[in-house]
Amino acid sequence: MNNWPMAKLPGTGISIFTEMSQLAARHQAINLSQGFPDFDCSPRLISLVEQYMRAGHNQYAPMAGVMALREQISAKVASVSRVVYHPENEITVTAGATQALFTAMATVIHPGDEVIVFEPAYDAYSPGIRVFGGVPIPVVLRGPDFRIDWEAVERLITPKTRLMIINSPNNPTGRVLTDDDYRRLSGIVARTGCYILSDEVYEHIVYDGGLHRSAAHYSELRERAFVVASFGKLYHITGWKVGYCLAPAALTAEFRKVHQFNVFSVNTPVQHALADFLQDREGYLGLAAFFQEKRDFLREGLAATRLRVLPCEGTYFLLADYSTISELPERRFCEELTKRHQVAAIPVSAFYGEQTDQQLIRICFAKRSDTLAHAAERLAKISQI
Repeated sequence: MNNWPMAKLPGTGISIFTEMSQLAARHQAINLSQGFPDFDCSPRLISLVEQYMRAGHNQYAPMAGVMALREQISAKVASVSRVVYHPENEITVTAGATQALFTAMATVIHPGDEVIVFEPAYDAYSPGIRVFGGVPIPVVLRGPDFRIDWEAVERLITPKTRLMIINSPNNPTGRVLTDDDYRRLSGIVARTGCYILSDEVYEHIVYDGGLHRSAAHYSELRERAFVVASFGKLYHITGWKVGYCLAPAALTAEFRKVHQFNVFSVNTPVQHALADFLQDREGYLGLAAFFQEKRDFLREGLAATRLRVLPCEGTYFLLADYSTISELPERRFCEELTKRHQVAAIPVSAFYGEQTDQQLIRICFAKRSDTLAHAAERLAKISQI
């Protein structure tokens, strides 16, 4: 008999993203699975980091983040969203968005609390809930439109409902929440007093003239919401792991109590560099056009394949239906696609807690044009798997 403690996440292994990236490497496949660009970030941003390193900014940053960066975040949010978050007590710089999500969960979830999660969902949500003793309550959304049935959501609300996690633009579906969605959500929060964790890392990647609506735009939500964003998605620097959390002062104070013992502070020279770089608004205002060109390029390439592409309103992912190619379940299809045709994608079933199979795969198009073209060429040759 051993004395090992009970596992917090029994049955949880490495993520599907790590699995598929490893499989892609073994089979020399084009990796359209994990959500990271295969092109470089701005050379100026790299130069700024070097500049601040050489200037001696190499020790711990303030726990809440370098003030110059928090001030620039505040200015960006005010300019784009017309909402003011005070840099002193309502903005916290984090070690990426996932850390911000995890810390926000730690801040409000107590053992036995119920947390509503809309599935398909980013795979970090439910494990984080369970680590803190919470109970994930899934709202299962189905393709092709993944629309939310708010009456079904209302039926899931109980006195134990503590938190709701939303993600817009949504990974993996590419769907963007509407004004009606937010108003229905506002009504629920007003009646129940539950908290909102709003994952908005793709806030600037919305297509076809569409509008990103934030939880911060709605007063009922803003007072109860943690809004999470990512510089990794903003500037193609996912490996730098810098994000931030916006929340009212009272929530931020509680968030920082956890944050200070979770990571304490975030990469100092990178924060100073980002503060300078944020002053150029075109760096993020041009993201939608930049990625829409890639989305449209890949959609055109996939038109010559047997895949059926679903609508993509935002993010740098699109979903494709492979039902005319194979009857295999999604995970097996992705494995065979990687091994036999050297293109890696993610099964949408991986974003659900319970077994589901809609014959859908997620494809990342944050790639160079030649990468996307080569992938489309390979996919066009597939008639059956």
